[in-house]
Amino acid sequence: MELNAYRIMWLFVFFDLPTETKKDRRNAQQFRKNLLKDGFTMMQYSVYNRHCASSESADVHEKRIHMLLPPLGKVSILRITDKQFGNILNFWGKFEVPKEPQPQQLELF
Repeated sequence: MELNAYRIMWLFVFFDLPTETKKDRRNAQQFRKNLLKDGFTMMQYSVYNRHCASSESADVHEKRIHMLLPPLGKVSILRITDKQFGNILNFWGKFEVPKEPQPQQLELF
């Protein structure tokens, strides 16, 4: 199957979880650890993202997140295409960081 920037997906998980009690903090930390175990990367403290090879793969990870939801707080999931992801601008301080070059596709012979 040919790679297609409109078929490849990225999932973003945004969350605001309570941390008032020891139990809340434990639940929030466990949720973060579960995201990491499922292949997500921390983009910001409460924003994680993950590459998915297809929409079907993104469906699986969305369902998994739904099963891992902590009892309190707000969790949002955003799905975008690889093409849309390529338009992200990241800034650190006052300087724009150049986009990373796209990795070369490996070919097996």
